Amino acid sequence: MNNIQLDAFENAKTQLEWAYALYNKDSSDTNELSILSVPKRILEIQIPVKMDDGTVKMFQGFRSQHNDSRGPFKWGIRFHQDVNRSEVKALSMWMSFKCAVIDIPLGGGKGGIIVNPKELSLWELERLSRGYVRQLYKYIGPGKDVPAPDVNTTPQIMAWMMDEYSLLVGKYSPWSFTGKPLSSGWSKWRWAATAQWGVYVLQKILELRGEGIEWKRICLQWAGNAGLTMAQLLIDLGAKIIGISDSKWGIYNESGLDIAQISKIKKSRWSIIEYTDATQLWEKEILEKPCDILIPAALENQITSENADRIHTKLILELANGPITPGADKILEDKNITVIPDILANAGGVMVSYFEQVQNDMNFYWEEEEIDEKLNKQITHAAASVHEISQEYSSSLRSAAYIIAMKRIFSAMKDRGEV
Repeated sequence: MNNIQLDAFENAKTQLEWAYALYNKDSSDTNELSILSVPKRILEIQIPVKMDDGTVKMFQGFRSQHNDSRGPFKWGIRFHQDVNRSEVKALSMWMSFKCAVIDIPLGGGKGGIIVNPKELSLWELERLSRGYVRQLYKYIGPGKDVPAPDVNTTPQIMAWMMDEYSLLVGKYSPWSFTGKPLSSGWSKWRWAATAQWGVYVLQKILELRGEGIEWKRICLQWAGNAGLTMAQLLIDLGAKIIGISDSKWGIYNESGLDIAQISKIKKSRWSIIEYTDATQLWEKEILEKPCDILIPAALENQITSENADRIHTKLILELANGPITPGADKILEDKNITVIPDILANAGGVMVSYFEQVQNDMNFYWEEEEIDEKLNKQITHAAASVHEISQEYSSSLRSAAYIIAMKRIFSAMKDRGEV
């Protein structure tokens, strides 16, 4: 397999270059593209952590800050054994475009630590979380970079990080991190934001295609919190979930799956194959089962040029970041499979994180109904704009989303005298 194809940052740059070629087809000037093709700053740190047995272990961490022309850097910190420099660079780039396409005044950031958090005790996890902040606090915080949770990071971890930042700067700073517990300034509705946003995006794109969600047969790759929440929301709207997977296994039943029962199984920390009324599959096989809508909700590089020709669906919604490689994109396009891109489809989390920052700053908090109303209004406008631009440029929805984002970022850069 081509290693470039699986390099997240190379994939992100390729997506950007394809969109830029459409956007700037009448000019040979690539100055703006050059600026957006690299992060503004990437920080690599070593974090010493005293383990419970008295030994000291070093953990490698990263923070990539891509572009802040439209506002402070923003987005998650992931704790995962496969975190690497390329991944955080790519995710920070995608976040810049994600914030721009949904039109919020933030830029792209991403961080992570190479660790399997399941191997740490609670106290080791806290010391690691606080150590990450101690190494980076001069480069993050309100007006600079406001991190949030991501893979394997929780509201509790965000609370520890916010507390450590507050101690270091000498004042209580709830707006320094988002995704915190409600007691520390979490925005209501945050837990469901990514899933609910994804549903709103899907409904809007289907509406613009003259379709509805009812009776659609859906396969969903990854029974995490966002995936299971979205599955139940879709069932409530009349869709049918016929396939779902976790990190190792998948299950499939043409007649439909009981998501409430699957949620109970996952909350008990059991494997999804404990669900008996379905055919058992390997985790990635779920991507290749026939369905009307496929939702990859796991990690990057799930659909590649090696398996794209075996995808049998009409529409893909990227709830994960970067699940489809550029090589696969071309194959899917040739098969007339519509892809709703990640920078549009999974932006609910950053939208509600932005709401949390605003509420923290005001020290005034909205109710769930108001947040959901704002979320729905924002996504309706963003999805309609992406669809319109895709028709104007005769492009994919992904390229259309990038074109909208680039225009907004370039405008801010020019206004600030950066280009």
